[in-house]
Amino acid sequence: MTERIGVIGAGSWGTTLADLLARKGYRVTLWCFEPELVAELRDSGINSRFLPEIPLSPRLSATNSLAEAVADARLVLFASPTQVMRTVLNQLLPLLPQGIPLVSASKGIELGTLLTMSQLFRELLPVSRRREIAVLSGPSFAREVARQMPTAVTVAAEDEGIARQVQKFFSTDYFRVYTNSDLVGVELGGAIKNVIALAAGISDGLGFGHNTRAALITRGLAEMSRLGRAVGADPGTFAGLAGMGDLVLTCTGDLSRNRTVGVRIGRGESLEGILASMTMVAEGVKTTESAWMLAQRHGVEMPIIEQVYRIIHEGRPARQAVIELMTRNPRAEGI
Repeated sequence: MTERIGVIGAGSWGTTLADLLARKGYRVTLWCFEPELVAELRDSGINSRFLPEIPLSPRLSATNSLAEAVADARLVLFASPTQVMRTVLNQLLPLLPQGIPLVSASKGIELGTLLTMSQLFRELLPVSRRREIAVLSGPSFAREVARQMPTAVTVAAEDEGIARQVQKFFSTDYFRVYTNSDLVGVELGGAIKNVIALAAGISDGLGFGHNTRAALITRGLAEMSRLGRAVGADPGTFAGLAGMGDLVLTCTGDLSRNRTVGVRIGRGESLEGILASMTMVAEGVKTTESAWMLAQRHGVEMPIIEQVYRIIHEGRPARQAVIELMTRNPRAEGI
């Protein structure tokens, strides 16, 4: 294959997807913010900071130049952290080739604006380019994909043709890609599950068991669906890979950064100390604030999201938050 693909963001997920595409035979250029990471990738073929001990495809090249990353690309994948995506996309706007899929693989909600990434793209891109927007989401730890463990994800786009193009680019014998037309539902699932994973981690850190975690996952899914319905998502999306699938993975897997942060909070560590010790971004920390604000904007009851917000941003003791969740007024089960 001679088609070129640009990947923006060399964290664990961006690097993994760039490697997947390169192993398919595409000419992939990975944009790295850190110049020293470009040098390491060129010299050793390994991203020791974000994806250690995983040899990358020799077809994968790295650059610190956004223009070089997207030149002549037939697809551009965005995997930068949510809260810097606006800055990166603004720099890229005059450089992006025309008429190609623009795919976001970042899971979060922008602070302040409360926009998902596809909504951010729609705000910044010319109207004529909005049909090119797609999002990739689902239960997919980067390290397992990099080791070619069977994984299934979803690509969502309003234009079915764009979704099928992206599906074809990414599909392999270990990476199965389904299509979906519900952009906002797929993105909300990918964002909110990180906050529920913080809650599940806090529960584990407090020493609670499987009963508690199962309750958090189940009622977390109800909260996710409730907010999704309020913003126009398809409720069925949350029963799929980008909803329940990603939620279960992130709340139970030891590779989950958000669950790990939650565990450490539950054990009594300060959030500042936890974040200072991490090299990778736990999107759920900032998404907690934007998710809670979005719920308030739409008048949606989200008690788990609220308590995680109180713990992280107001310093509420975790055990107090649990008591408040468990002693709310009795009600019928339902979404």
